[in-house]
Formats: sequence, C-alpha cells, structure tokens
Amino acid sequence: MSKWIKKGDKVIVISGNEKGKIAEVMLKLKDKVVLKGLNIRKKHVKKSQTAAQQIIDIEMPIHISNVALLSRQDKPVRPKVKITKKSKELVYYDGNKEVVLREIKKVK
Repeated sequence: MSKWIKKGDKVIVISGNEKGKIAEVMLKLKDKVVLKGLNIRKKHVKKSQTAAQQIIDIEMPIHISNVALLSRQDKPVRPKVKITKKSKELVYYDGNKEVVLREIKKVK
C-alpha cells in the first residue's frame, strides 16, 4: 500500500504523536513522507553573511507505515491495483462498490 502514496495525496496519520491528523504529502522519500504542517521541529540556524541568526520550523519525515491513504470522503482506505485491458487503476472498495482512486498507467 505504501508504494502507492505520492506527492499531493491526502493521508491520515495512524500512529505516533500526530495520530488522527489529516495532511497533504509534500515530499516522498524512499520509506518516509513529509507531511504539510505535521511533525514540526525547531532548527537553530547559525548567523551567516547573508542571513541573521534565527530559529526556523521544519517538517520532519514520518515513516510511511504510520500513514494511511484517504478516500475522497476522508476515510482511510486500502487501495488495490486493478488491471483492465485499457489501463492499470488504483481502486478501493466502499462496501461492495468499487471506487477508482486514480489511474496508474495506460496500457497500449
């Protein structure tokens, strides 16, 4: 499931200090994601010739296993890959109904 999360997706944090919060993925690293406005830490920046000494807030990465992809109704989902003759799609099931989250690849 984690490999289907990409930049711009809405996710919910399912464990850790930020549990239950919803955010957008800003950056995806190998096995971590950086979420907009979550897991913020302070960094002390040394004085330089161009900038003054300051304390800045930085979003730190969260392990990808601690987040879940959200549906359009802001419910956590478990996406599955469905391969048809025309395309490869990422789908999830809402009850018995199959909902397409996004198209992954078009098949020629």
